[in-house]
Amino acid sequence: MPLLILLFIGLPLTEIYFLIQVGSEIGALPTILLSILTAVIGAWLVRHQGFGVLMRVRDLLDRGEVPAIELMDGALILAAGLFLLLPGFLTDALGFLLLIPPLRRRLIERYIRIQPVNMQPPGEVRTETRVRVIEGEFHRDD
Repeated sequence: MPLLILLFIGLPLTEIYFLIQVGSEIGALPTILLSILTAVIGAWLVRHQGFGVLMRVRDLLDRGEVPAIELMDGALILAAGLFLLLPGFLTDALGFLLLIPPLRRRLIERYIRIQPVNMQPPGEVRTETRVRVIEGEFHRDD
């Protein structure tokens, strides 16, 4: 709950503060144009990197591999796009940081190291840990 309050109240207030500070230094119109420019550049970078991730996902699927890391990479690019579309310099900085491929790779590696991997499909309840094999013979009667 405190994280949500910080996210929905603290972040916009911080963005407004930075917009006012920058606007008082360079003027209102240049501040607005700078905000629009960062959104346009960010959208172009997100589109470019997103297509790259999409091509890697398709390549891995064609080879029969699971593109788990590429999907996480795509999710971070999506988050970067959302940050860049929000007006403000703090969210733009976070968005541009998420567009740096080595930084995204480090975030993914850290997440994988912290988050335990669950190989069990959702909804399936495992009752035994060993594989149970039942042997038998059969014959077909026509």
